[in-house]
Amino acid sequence: MRGKGLRHSSCGRQNSTFAAKIDRMEPTEMREFAKQLEEGGESLNSISLAISVLAVLVAMVTVLGHRSHTEAVLMQSKAGDQWNLYEAKKIRQENLMVTVDVLRLQSTGDAKATAALLAEYNSHIAKWTEDLKEEQKTADDFEAEVRIAEAKAVRFDVGEALLQIAVVLSSITLFTRRRGFFLGGLSLGAVGVVIAASAWLVH
Repeated sequence: MRGKGLRHSSCGRQNSTFAAKIDRMEPTEMREFAKQLEEGGESLNSISLAISVLAVLVAMVTVLGHRSHTEAVLMQSKAGDQWNLYEAKKIRQENLMVTVDVLRLQSTGDAKATAALLAEYNSHIAKWTEDLKEEQKTADDFEAEVRIAEAKAVRFDVGEALLQIAVVLSSITLFTRRRGFFLGGLSLGAVGVVIAASAWLVH
């Protein structure tokens, strides 16, 4: 009971000392003290607003990164299908070319019918030769799209990581009240936005 009384008396002395300190403040000092409190509140509001903006940017860049990864997968699938079609046509062309060679080597009783058949086969071979060029070009275009989508995804991923770190650093400022963390967070956030935006320059 005695110890509790001592603690109460100590707290009372501290409060009275703080009150006396305020009572001894000049009017100009009182205004300065109130201004500091007001600026502190405004600073915290600004930091909270910046964190909210950074969080929104993280969400946007994350969505763009996921879309780029998905696009890369889809383009890779299309390129695979296109190469399969190319291989199928090439095999049919090579088989027909073998047939043409065999017909040319064989002696037949109806040379006119054989010539007509060879002409038909050669026309198919010529058509498939053009088709194979187009199929190859289409497959190459799909693979180019895959490389572009993957390059964009990498930049979005890096930008997302930097923005997430920026949010963490800015949040630390709310607890430590050290503006260095906040400025560092804003700097990283700006770099992250620039890197993410540079993904649109990839062609």
